[in-house]
Amino acid sequence: MYSTDLLGFFAVHGGDATPAVAPTTPSNNKCFKIAAFTRPTSHNRVNLKSDKALTPCCYSADSNTDVFSVTSSNKSDVDYLGESTKGDLNVKSEHLEAFGIDGHGALEGPIEEVARSEARQAEDLLKDLGIPVSPSSSRESPRGIFCSRTLNLRSISAIGYDMDYTLIHYNVVAWEGRAYDYCMENLRNMGFPVDGLAFDPDLVIRGLVIDKEKGNLVKADRFGYIKRAMHGTKMLSTRAVSEMYGRELVDLRKESRWEFLNTLFSVSEAVAYMQMVDRLDDGTIPSDLGPLDYKGLYKAVGKALFWAHVEGRLKSEIMSKPELFVEPDPELPLALLDQKEAGKKLLLITNSDYHYTDKMMRHSFNRFLPNDLGWRDLFDIVIVSARKPEFFQTSHPMYEVVTGDGLMRPCLKAQTGGLYSGGSAQMVENSLGVHGDEILYVGDHIYTDVSQSKVHLRWRTALICRELEEEYNALIGSRSYRESLVELINQKEVVGDLFNQLRLALQRRNRDRPAQTLAATNMNDEDLTDSMQKLLIVMQRLDKKIAPMLEADGELFNSRWGFLSRAGLWDKSHLMRQIEKYADIYTSRVSNFLHYTPFMYFRSQEQNLAHDSYTYYCSQLNNEHSS
Repeated sequence: MYSTDLLGFFAVHGGDATPAVAPTTPSNNKCFKIAAFTRPTSHNRVNLKSDKALTPCCYSADSNTDVFSVTSSNKSDVDYLGESTKGDLNVKSEHLEAFGIDGHGALEGPIEEVARSEARQAEDLLKDLGIPVSPSSSRESPRGIFCSRTLNLRSISAIGYDMDYTLIHYNVVAWEGRAYDYCMENLRNMGFPVDGLAFDPDLVIRGLVIDKEKGNLVKADRFGYIKRAMHGTKMLSTRAVSEMYGRELVDLRKESRWEFLNTLFSVSEAVAYMQMVDRLDDGTIPSDLGPLDYKGLYKAVGKALFWAHVEGRLKSEIMSKPELFVEPDPELPLALLDQKEAGKKLLLITNSDYHYTDKMMRHSFNRFLPNDLGWRDLFDIVIVSARKPEFFQTSHPMYEVVTGDGLMRPCLKAQTGGLYSGGSAQMVENSLGVHGDEILYVGDHIYTDVSQSKVHLRWRTALICRELEEEYNALIGSRSYRESLVELINQKEVVGDLFNQLRLALQRRNRDRPAQTLAATNMNDEDLTDSMQKLLIVMQRLDKKIAPMLEADGELFNSRWGFLSRAGLWDKSHLMRQIEKYADIYTSRVSNFLHYTPFMYFRSQEQNLAHDSYTYYCSQLNNEHSS
């Protein structure tokens, strides 16, 4: 990420700041106290345990460089976007005059021109130091962080992280493949016919919904209308989907029927269930297992997978050979170091048990940290066996893990550096002295991690969805295809509008009423019907070309289900609606934070409304008429 190893500290009030690099304090600028800091590489390791490794000058005891102040919680206000100004860096009043705040200094002039000039100078400085000028290039890449709701990282005091598929990304084929194998083994022991079945990770994607009443897997749009469906392992036609569901909506509150695939952990279960639906339909499931319907079959598959986890063999296998299941990310520890050194309290809150958590975190973090740092040094509080989502909803007893063997003792309050089991989010808030929107929680599960922490505690939220990288690239790769498809649809719309006008003229003439115009009223019937016939044939031919192209849209991502975030050419999927509703920001991996800074101000994009294009079109027409 960084082309140089020496890092200093630079932040500005009101905008994102990028870490600046300089071996010595610039002679023409006394606003920095540079603390030499070396990024860990294979040839260059340093001790980062000292809290003086990276020191902002506003904390310095040296009065000559003590020029900044940080807005505290009790003095913070809200900015023009309604975000807290807590954590903003400010120039102290005694230093303002030198920079033209009175109108006669170095920053004198129209503020728009001053802003452009100072931005150019800052960009030149950063380029000289070999630091990326801005995160704009990251935003426009598969590794971008995308914003649904404006979020000011400077006002965040604590950042909590889930572990599985968040801090640690598993190889889906390997991890879910083994979960599937254990599930099938248990189903065989229960008497189910599983011979000849194999794990097919392309059969399902995150964000689909299992209909336990009909034995279907469905994809819904943002309103809950079902757009695609699969019965067993066979995709249903558009007509079959329409006949089966009509105007029926997916309602995730009806948990007895609908099961939302929130996370990649759902892949093995969904694949096993859809394959067993085929076995139930073809009558190969023995009758002595009892009268099974699709809902009972789902329960049996869930039980088999549950025992695969409870028995412990799956996790034991992963712990014995983590390199086969975990995809390493060397940038991840550095991203967390930046956040910690910026003053953020870091939390690890996972449902995994202590032994599994310790083994996985050691494997994934310790080798990428400076030589005397371990993964525990990154986190102010670690909570294992958290029992999410109940962790965010209610209070449970908390225990301190006091030995390497996992022995525990009851405790009432978490302390910095502690390792705990159970407890509740409210206990964490009380221990840290921070609450609500001062905390950002990062996880991969829409419900367990993101929606519950927001709904019950008003924490800010970030969703990790690794598939975004593949979808982003697929969207880029299919850009010309989608443009051609849109052009065809636009052509049909033009032809259709013309046809409808002629149809209305014919309708009025047949009712012995004047058509839209005198010329249309007097038009020869043969000319009218001839033109309508031609237009109708054109539309039918366009439909024959458009329909298969719509069906194939998204095949670069998944041949059955299309894109993760879309349900149709323009509409959002039910998953995307959930993400926008509950996740303030979303991205493919935690290490993407390294491409930004811990002081980033994420601003949500303009939300286009249906009538926005019309107002733009009208303004263009007005400009043409006035010129």
